[in-house]
This record gives sequence, C-alpha cells and structure tokens, in this order.
Amino acid sequence: MIDLFLPFVIGMGLGIEPAEPAATDMADTTPAPVIETAAAGSGDDLDASRTPEPQVPTGKFTTAVEVRPILGMTKANWVAVRDYNGQDLVYFTHLMGWRCGLWDIRFGINGAPADTVVPMEPCYDDMASPNVMQDIENYLPYIAFPPGSVENIYVEIVFDDGTTDFARFDRAQIQIP
Repeated sequence: MIDLFLPFVIGMGLGIEPAEPAATDMADTTPAPVIETAAAGSGDDLDASRTPEPQVPTGKFTTAVEVRPILGMTKANWVAVRDYNGQDLVYFTHLMGWRCGLWDIRFGINGAPADTVVPMEPCYDDMASPNVMQDIENYLPYIAFPPGSVENIYVEIVFDDGTTDFARFDRAQIQIP
C-alpha cells in the first residue's frame, strides 16, 4: 500500500497531478468519517493582509506546498475531543505538527463560525525539525471547555500561501477515551 501512497504524496508536493487509476486498481472499501470539507488551494481565498510565502519545497515541511497534501489526506485527524478531569479538551495536536506551512488554525464550536484563532508556537527554521513542539506550557495543544459542551467543531486552516481548507466534525467522530 505504501508503494502506491508515497509516489502520490511526493507528486502532490511537487505539484504533479495524479494519474487516473488503472482498471486493475482495487477500490478502497474502508468507510471514511463523514466530514464536510472544501477543496484546498483554489487560490480564491488569498488573505490580502499577508504576503504569500515562497512555495519552494525544502523537505522540512515548512510550506503550504509541502503540508497541504498531508493535511488533505489526514483531515479526519485534524482535531480530537476528550472528556478529562471534568472538562472537554479539544486537541489540535495534529495540526500543530504541521503548523510551519500554516498562517492560522481557526475554529468554532457547536455551529459558531471559525473565528477563534488557536495560538501556535513559532517554527524553528534553524533546527532539523522546524515543526517540533518545544514550548507546550505556553502553547498548549488543546483548549478546554465545560464538560459535555462540545457537540461539534468547525475547523479552518489558512496555509502560508493564503489558501484555506476546512472541515466540520461531530463529537462522535473525534472523541478519544
């Protein structure tokens, strides 16, 4: 399976369009989580207040061109919710791991628009792993809410080229023990 998946990821990172599947390819019958999504990278959602960063692949996953394919394929893992110590904790850990290709992570709870921005730790461009999370005390990978209050969450990410992607998750889809 990885031999089919890896060339696709590499090709997407280089801007190569995937080929049509051959007639002999088997269809994936694994049910996917039901999430509302939008195609990323349309270019129509450029934030005029920011200048897009250069989209040169570095191999360090610090640009939209590098992280967009990964976040697109792992959309079901963007967030998680957990009932812990009398609170609902909404985790953004997965997105934080790819934050160097993002300008913003925004969210809204229970039908609210995605207008709350998640604080993100800076990228460490001088390190071998720029996306490493070093300052978890000041940049928590979760946000706490009253117990049982998170029914659904709408998440929008803004890539560093100005494009966006979003997803809406119901609690049952993202709840962890």
